[in-house]
Amino acid sequence: MPLKKLVLKPGLNKETTRYTTEGGWYDGDKVRFRQGTPEKIGGWVRISASTFLGVCRSLWNWITLASLNLMGVGTNLKFYIESGGNYNDITPLRLTATLTNPFTATLGSSVITVAHTAHGSATGDFVTFSGAAGLGGNITAAVLNQEYQVTVLGVNSYTITVAATAIAADVTGSPGGGAAVSAAYQIDSGPAFSVPLTGWGAGSWGSGSWGLTSATDSMRLWSQNNFGEDLIFNPRGGGIYYWDASSGLTSRGVALSSLAGASSVPTIANFIFVSDISRFVFAFGTTDYLSAAFDPMLVRWSDQESAVNWTPAVTNQAGSVRLSHGSEIISCLQSRQEVIVWTDSALYALQYLGAPDVWGSQLMGDNLSIAGPNATALASGVVFWMGIDKFYKYDGRVETLRCDLRQYIFDDFNSLQRAQVVAGTNEGFNEVWWFYCSENSTTNDRYVVYNYGEDIWYYGTIARTAWIDSGLRSHPVGATYLNNLVNHEVGVDDNSTGTLVAIESYITSAEFDIDDGHNFSFIYRMLPDVTFRGSTAASPNATMYLLPMANSGSGYNSPASVGGSNSAVVTRIATVPIEEFTGQVYTRVRGRQMSIKMESTGLGVQWQLGSPRIDIRPDGRRG
Repeated sequence: MPLKKLVLKPGLNKETTRYTTEGGWYDGDKVRFRQGTPEKIGGWVRISASTFLGVCRSLWNWITLASLNLMGVGTNLKFYIESGGNYNDITPLRLTATLTNPFTATLGSSVITVAHTAHGSATGDFVTFSGAAGLGGNITAAVLNQEYQVTVLGVNSYTITVAATAIAADVTGSPGGGAAVSAAYQIDSGPAFSVPLTGWGAGSWGSGSWGLTSATDSMRLWSQNNFGEDLIFNPRGGGIYYWDASSGLTSRGVALSSLAGASSVPTIANFIFVSDISRFVFAFGTTDYLSAAFDPMLVRWSDQESAVNWTPAVTNQAGSVRLSHGSEIISCLQSRQEVIVWTDSALYALQYLGAPDVWGSQLMGDNLSIAGPNATALASGVVFWMGIDKFYKYDGRVETLRCDLRQYIFDDFNSLQRAQVVAGTNEGFNEVWWFYCSENSTTNDRYVVYNYGEDIWYYGTIARTAWIDSGLRSHPVGATYLNNLVNHEVGVDDNSTGTLVAIESYITSAEFDIDDGHNFSFIYRMLPDVTFRGSTAASPNATMYLLPMANSGSGYNSPASVGGSNSAVVTRIATVPIEEFTGQVYTRVRGRQMSIKMESTGLGVQWQLGSPRIDIRPDGRRG
C-alpha cells in the first residue's frame, strides 16, 4: 500500500467524540499551532530571585520620564512596584498612631501582644513599628521596630510574632516599649481567593449580581493605570491611591484625596481607569459626589488632564453617568476611540462627546455575562472576554465566539472562583489566553487559548494569577503561585525557581480509520516528520505513539472518565522514539480505529510536528 499522509486540522476540538472529530486533534497540553501545525509552547524564566508577599492579581507596565521601566504588582496582601527585578513595597497607610507601652511578652514565647484601642486591623494586615524601646531582655528595640503581620485578638489588641523568645526580663518589662511607639498601619489586606460564606443568611434569595456569587467573601482584586509617569491604583471596593514617580521607589502610595487641589474624589471604587483621550480618570462602581452614597452602577470621571478635580462645574469636564442595565459594573477596557464597560449583564461603550455631556454611554449588548474583572483582553482592535458559560467578542457589535472547547471548559470550571479568571494576549502568536480554576480547584490551574489569527482553540495546565503583554518589555509576563514574575516565551523549559525543569507537552489526534472502519488497519512503518529546531539539548528527542482500538469508544488503556474503557484494546500501543534526524520507524500496530500521540518530557526539547506518513493497509474484519 502507498504511504498515507496524516494532514490534520489545526486546533483542539472536544465538542464532539474522538471519532466524530476525525481529521483533527482531540487532546493536548502545552502545545500551540503555528501555520496549522502543532508545536510545543515556549518556556519561561523568573525575572529575578526576589519574591513578593501574597498572590498577585494585577500587573501594569509603564515607563517614567527617567526611562525607568516599572511594573505595578497588586497582591492580596500588598502593592509593589517592580523595577529591575526588585519588588518595592508602596502599600499605602490607613493609620499612623502613637502608642504608650503597648507590648506585652510571655515567658518562653515569641508571640507579643500589642494593645491599641480601636486599632481597626484584621488578621493578616501589616503594621510597622518605630521608636520602640526594648523590653529589657531578648525583645530588643531592633526586634520590635520592624514590619509585622498581625493576628487580631479583639478590637483593642492583637499579636505579632517576633524573631526572639522572651525571657524573664522581658516579662518584667511588660507592658513596655516606651511612650513614643509609632504604629503605621497599612491598608487592609484581602483574601487570596473567594471564600464561600456559610450559615443561615449568608446569601439571601435574589440578592447579588447575576453572573457573580452573592454568598462569598470577595477576594482582593486591583485595578491600576499610569497617569503620565505616576500611578493610580485601587483595591476593588476600596479607596483610590496615587504614587508619585518623582518621590522615588522608597515612597508609599497616598490617598488620591490627600493631594493638593483634590476635590470630591470618590472614597470608594470598584474599578479605576485612565482614558487615552485627554487623560480622564474614571471610577466605576463608586460614590456619588453629592450624597457620598455608594452606587455600583455609577460611572464618574475627573476633569481632563487632572487626577484630583472630580467636582462637576461649567468650567471643567468632570462628570458622571449612571448605567441602567445590570446591578453592578464589573470591568472596563480601552478600545480604539471608546471605553468598553461591562456590567454583570450588559456591555456599554463610553464615547467622548465634549462639553456639556463630556462622555456618553451607549448600550452595545444585553443579556450577556462576564466571568470577572480581569477576564477581558484587547487584540488587533477586537475585545475578547470570558463569560460564565461562553466566550464573547466585540468589534463594534457583540458576538458569541465560536469555541471548539466550550463544553469541555465550562463543565470543568469552578464558578465560585470565577473572579480569579485572568485574560491576556500573546501578540507574537496571535493568541488570547485565559487562566481559570478547574471545578475542584481554588487556584488557577488551567488555561484556554484562542488563536484569532487561525480561529482555533487549544488548552492546557499552567498556573498563572496575572498576565501582561504590554509591548514595553520583550516578553509577556506572568505571575506565579511561587510569589514571583516570569518572562514567557524564553527558552524551552520551566525556570521559574532558578532550576530548569522540563516542560512536558503532548498532543493526541482524533481517531482515523480505513473505509469508515469496515476493515481493521495494519500499520508497519511510520515517517514522523518532526523538527527539533530551537532545542537546547544536545540530542533532543520525543515519543510518538500509535494508539489502536477495536471499535470507536474503546479505550487506549485509559479510564472511562476521559471517554475510554480499559477493555477491548486490540493490540499493544506502539511507542516510537523520535530523535533528531529520524527518517522512518518500523512497527506493527493493528486496530479498527487509530490515534496518534506526540509527547516530549525531556529538558531542552522543542519540537514541531509536520505531516507524518504511515504505511497502512486493510487487515480483515475480525479482531
